[in-house]
Amino acid sequence: MTQSESRALSPFSAVLRRLYLTRFAFAVVWAVLLFLTASSAGPLLTALLVIYPLFDAAAVLSQVRSQQRAPGSRTAEWINVAVSVVVAVALGWASTVSIAAALAVWGVWAVGAGIPQLVAAVRQRRSGGQVPQILSGGLSVVAGLAFLAQGLQGAGTIGGVGGYALVGGIFFLISAFRLNSLLRPAS
Repeated sequence: MTQSESRALSPFSAVLRRLYLTRFAFAVVWAVLLFLTASSAGPLLTALLVIYPLFDAAAVLSQVRSQQRAPGSRTAEWINVAVSVVVAVALGWASTVSIAAALAVWGVWAVGAGIPQLVAAVRQRRSGGQVPQILSGGLSVVAGLAFLAQGLQGAGTIGGVGGYALVGGIFFLISAFRLNSLLRPAS
């Protein structure tokens, strides 16, 4: 990428870099808290399960509403926001039924959020740093199917979603580093 191309990408790329760093930090903190509470159902686990998709929806909404974003379709992101909000409500209910039910709902969400993430990352690849997001979206679909299967089989722990969040956070961190390297010459 030339310096002039990098300068053309800077406004939205800088927004994405900050957003990706925030999402990484949130994922790490959330995963640690989940690992500490994953073996027992209760209000703290329910709150954690509801907060994650709501944070995801807020982050995607922030990206969609950015003034620096280039014109184009935002349908995939709006689908991601809607799915995440609906799933937050469903997780609130499912976590009071059983851990297996919550894991199955989480799996459905991972698939439902992974597909739009994959589509959005492909569309935004010119903003830079999107290859990790493409991989993350694809991995989210695969992991979601695994969580759904585990939940339907009556799994007794939901700790695996903490690992899922950490891996997703690492993909956001890699994207942020990539964007930082693209933006550095423009600074």
